Amino acid sequence: MEPVTLSTARLSLRPFVPADAEEVYAGCQDPAVQRWTVVPSPYERAHARSWVEEISPAGWREDREYTFAVRLGPEGGGPLVASVGVHVRGPQAYEIGYWTAAEHRGRGYMTEAVGRVARWMFTDVGAGRLEWRAAVGNAPSRRVAEKAGFRVEGVLRAALDLRGTLHDCWVAGLLPTDLGLPSPKAYLPAVSATS
Repeated sequence: MEPVTLSTARLSLRPFVPADAEEVYAGCQDPAVQRWTVVPSPYERAHARSWVEEISPAGWREDREYTFAVRLGPEGGGPLVASVGVHVRGPQAYEIGYWTAAEHRGRGYMTEAVGRVARWMFTDVGAGRLEWRAAVGNAPSRRVAEKAGFRVEGVLRAALDLRGTLHDCWVAGLLPTDLGLPSPKAYLPAVSATS
């Protein structure tokens, strides 16, 4: 996948670059980021450097993960407020994940960024479904997913590995039609909306 840059009225979403390392390090010092995501804990500067210089670029290059540095301003000149990534789980299987820097929470930035990435996945990548998972109890992440249009579909037992411990997780799905976009394939739901 060729890296792309996306924008909204308030944000720029672009691939991570080496200059982002210090802000990634600072954002990942937040105990909530370390508790609820798969970032290493404790999170060291070497982790941030490896992320921006090796891991994130390799994800794009190898077509297995598309990660975006979310910055304030449509031109991306503002601070790093968040990270959004889409993991390729298989043919037509995509999972979104994200974290927001503590000082930028509560302003709707993450919902805006997730919505923009979802639209890109559906219109440019051709995804038929985007999935979100989070450990049960991660209410802020769930609120973002729901505000972005995801529908919570249930709880998966022992389905999320956070540093060697399996956790139950919520799972939610977003379809192109949930955003008023056409689906790349016909969809026949098991249960109609009227029954």
